[in-house]
Amino acid sequence: MSEKPSGPSGRGLLAGVRVIELASVIMAPYAAQQLGDLGADVVKVEPPAGDMTRHYPPRRHPGMGGTALNLNRNKRSAVVDLKAPHGRDALLALLRTADVFITNLRPQALEKLRLGYDDVAAVNPRLIYANAQGFRSDSRYGTHAAYDDIIQAASGLVWLNHQVSGRPHYVPTVLADKVCGMQIALSVLAALHYRVHGGTGQHIEVPMADTMLAFNLVEHLGAATLEADGAFGSARSLSPERRAQRTADGWMCILPHSDRNWRDFTAFVGRPGLADDPRFATGPDRARNADRFYPLLAELTQLHTSAEWQEFCERAGIAAAPVLDLESAATTAYAQEGGLLHEADHPTEGPYRVIGRPVRYSADPEPELRPCPGIGQHTDEVLREAGFDPSLLHPTG
Repeated sequence: MSEKPSGPSGRGLLAGVRVIELASVIMAPYAAQQLGDLGADVVKVEPPAGDMTRHYPPRRHPGMGGTALNLNRNKRSAVVDLKAPHGRDALLALLRTADVFITNLRPQALEKLRLGYDDVAAVNPRLIYANAQGFRSDSRYGTHAAYDDIIQAASGLVWLNHQVSGRPHYVPTVLADKVCGMQIALSVLAALHYRVHGGTGQHIEVPMADTMLAFNLVEHLGAATLEADGAFGSARSLSPERRAQRTADGWMCILPHSDRNWRDFTAFVGRPGLADDPRFATGPDRARNADRFYPLLAELTQLHTSAEWQEFCERAGIAAAPVLDLESAATTAYAQEGGLLHEADHPTEGPYRVIGRPVRYSADPEPELRPCPGIGQHTDEVLREAGFDPSLLHPTG
């Protein structure tokens, strides 16, 4: 497919909403990208060198790294040096026209630039001001720097991995950045809804540590939910035996979750008596005895090939899937038919792969794709729209 020129589309579920993004790396830009995918006019305000993510390899040209091509789609780019004369004035002019401001600058930096919530609300009291940071601003760690790895450690995620593998390793994806990015987007939408229905603008703070701790505690609050001295952690999730199963000719994930699933499974492998074994008879029994249940499952799945298991599981209504590497997962017939990963032509970067929008809306069937802009590509355009003279940022001799 061929991409359309950059610029506000006037289409989409969030058409008419203007978002100013003052952010770097992945978390906050990911949040703004999701809003842009829904039709918001997102203006990415960058320093002269651009957001650091733009320089991550691979890349064909400076400032247009592969990650940035997807992370900054459906946005316009304006270069504003906030430390230069009139830089702050330029940003405030943009914020006067905005509905949402998303930033992950640390609160101290924002205060030093006189861009804290009170400063900005003074020029646009209806603004939704969303800032994300590592830790709550009023906590003892409020001034601490944080990245995804730090938050994985501080929120218990590294400990969870250590319980299972014996190694305190990180999840091999920037999970905290992306979960928190989605929380930012969700919070912004809630605040916009509130404002539309007679509310006001407001300040939203999304602390990464709190967000990820709440995320991890959903199932891992465990016995501590009801007992003051109860253990944290889900027995099923923390079982070292919880892993994909080897079949006669490959690897699959097979999960006979319901009691009926388990009865059908045991009958298929010729061990119907296991369905009445008190250790495994019910879902809670199987979860409580996960360290015994999963090795048994692994032993039994080796009795048939992957194709035989897939056919049986589909017939019996048992959840199952082959173990795919990332490339295979992104290029299966299923993925291709859904168009999640597809080819496009970028105006300056040429052919590249685009990560599509995973959610489908019946009232917004064809989301528009506008390519990642070059650094500062729309500076003059967006500043003029805001009533600010862009020449003030480029004084002559």
